[in-house]
Amino acid sequence: MKQTRLIEARGKPLGGGTLPAIITPLVGKTRAEVVDEVAAIVPKKPDLLEWRIDFFQAIGEIPEVIATARAIRGAAGGIPLLLTRRNASEGGQPLDIGEPAVVAMYRAACEAGCVELIDYELSNAPQDIEALRAVSKATGVGMIMSYHDFQATPDAATLDGKFALAAELGADVGKVAVMPASEHDVLELLAATSRAREALDIPLISMSMGGVGSLSRVVGWVYGSAATFAVGKSSSAPGQIAIEELRTALSITRQAVLGPEDRRQRTEDSSVTGRFAPANFSDP
Repeated sequence: MKQTRLIEARGKPLGGGTLPAIITPLVGKTRAEVVDEVAAIVPKKPDLLEWRIDFFQAIGEIPEVIATARAIRGAAGGIPLLLTRRNASEGGQPLDIGEPAVVAMYRAACEAGCVELIDYELSNAPQDIEALRAVSKATGVGMIMSYHDFQATPDAATLDGKFALAAELGADVGKVAVMPASEHDVLELLAATSRAREALDIPLISMSMGGVGSLSRVVGWVYGSAATFAVGKSSSAPGQIAIEELRTALSITRQAVLGPEDRRQRTEDSSVTGRFAPANFSDP
């Protein structure tokens, strides 16, 4: 089994290499609201803050975007920042600016050095993806290329294709989030994640959304998802779990998969490199 690749921000693995990294969203409409969110979330110690800038009223005002990103970083206590405009067609908020302005906003944030990662959808125009890939690479900003379906879980070939397309286009991380109609769809997503881990050489993020999909947020790391999303103060997608509750659930699953604490030392080295060693349940 191939090891799970870790997500890095400025050359350092998120969460010190513990799987999965925990990401919490910021959804405030103003700079003051966003900074208040950061103050509430930082004590809970997520591994990455995701600024969902599609909620932000001043998204079209680049100076205010840069100033707010810097205010977030100033209040974040060293927690890295992911900048995400989620397209309305993939579950985001409707915007009154066009895609050229969105691309210009991302470009300015990268060039200002005020974010560690950006997220941009695979459904966007190829020339825009290529342009943002070039500027993010030149400025040392990691790029997540993502796909979201808030209505259904596509078939296995489509899921495989989305992960593969992210890798083909040069993403630093490939992300797939889908909505299950049943528990079987959750298994399809986890299986696709596992196949992508074996086939590709980039870190992955995957999740099934909604109630039954929340299972993937707890166990997805076993199948190759390097990160999961949790509610710090406000949710940005259905099925997200409060960070405190998610940490408890992850602790239980890690113990089951990796073994009890008194036997954890033998797997710590592999955990740091993104791998896990299943416990030997015949051990005393």
